[in-house]
Amino acid sequence: MAGSYINVSAKDGGQFRAYLAVPKSGKGPGIVLCQEIFGVNAYVRETADYYAEEGYVVLAPDLFWRMEPNVDMGYSPEEWQKAFGFFQKFDLDKGIEDIAASVKALRARPECTGKVGVLGHCLGGKLAYLTAARVDVDAAVGYYGVGIEAHLDEGTRIKCPTVLHFAELDQYCNAEAREQIIAAFKDRPEIETYTYPGVDHAFARTMGDHFNKPATIMAHSRSIAVFRKAMGPRYDLSALWDAHCYHEFATRDVAATMKTMVDQPYVNHIPTMTGGVGQKDLARFYQHHFVNNNPADTKLIPISRTIGADRVVDEMLFCFTHDREIDWMLPGVEPTGKYVEIPLVAIVCFRGDKLYNEHIYWDQASVLVQIGLIDPKDLPTAGTETAKKLLDEKLPSNTLMKRWPESAGK
Repeated sequence: MAGSYINVSAKDGGQFRAYLAVPKSGKGPGIVLCQEIFGVNAYVRETADYYAEEGYVVLAPDLFWRMEPNVDMGYSPEEWQKAFGFFQKFDLDKGIEDIAASVKALRARPECTGKVGVLGHCLGGKLAYLTAARVDVDAAVGYYGVGIEAHLDEGTRIKCPTVLHFAELDQYCNAEAREQIIAAFKDRPEIETYTYPGVDHAFARTMGDHFNKPATIMAHSRSIAVFRKAMGPRYDLSALWDAHCYHEFATRDVAATMKTMVDQPYVNHIPTMTGGVGQKDLARFYQHHFVNNNPADTKLIPISRTIGADRVVDEMLFCFTHDREIDWMLPGVEPTGKYVEIPLVAIVCFRGDKLYNEHIYWDQASVLVQIGLIDPKDLPTAGTETAKKLLDEKLPSNTLMKRWPESAGK
């Protein structure tokens, strides 16, 4: 737990506890995080800390305080039963009042730069939707909200950018309910709806049985996009990536490279599964097997760059002379002295203003052709031709397809 607890004053008297997570910068836009039916538990606090790492001041209020203060449950059968009891007795309107009080309290805090959004999962997903309709917030994101279809009339009052995530296999928001919701907002460009195939309710809950990492990653990118656009903070991801590469390939300074990354980063070179997870192993990898392991004439030629809300996709040519054993790309292969030009793509994900991970892709077969370990006559692969055709699309296509001439004139 990286945050702390504060007290929030309710509109009708009394106070309730709320978990507050603040970014390292000390300031940022605000997000009120609406709990699931298990209270402000470890998962809610983890989510708050996660968004604080993204640059937001996050406040997660205890919305069950009128029934029982400081509910904090896990997922045992007994806790599930108790959680559903709270859900059945929960006063929805009072809950929205408490969220509104939390929005007001968050806006008044010195850490908050002014704008405030709302985010929620399960019960919190419906609360995020209703908050967007009833409370002055700047953006809203709801994950697999239960019961939104019963409040579609309130959607006409939503003015802020809103994203609603749904799970295809969700029994609590089944296909019929989901279709009603999607149909109601199909002509509302400010309200985006997404359905994730093959996943169940609570697919984003890291501590749950239905956690699905691919769907969670995709949903988070979409959530961050709407928060960034509506509230900020806005980071120059292109410049941050350039600085990281500068320390990797120009200054070859491992300490400076690591400073551009989050506390627990990871790098995965997909074809060779090289890289590292966490500061210690990744620094070791950079120091002994990457930053100081690249050939002296290593050159990166930019081809294209796509910049999203939380990631950069870089397309480039990676060029070098194989004058040493290159642990990360050609582990265990003695230097051949061959010159290599290979198209390479980097998908770089950020958390806030720091790199979180890198997924690096290239055609390993083409590399092996170029250093003489694979004979392209025996397999459908090519050498430097892949790099040349990337730069000149007019070069012949389909040269590896023996049947290509057969379709001429058809």
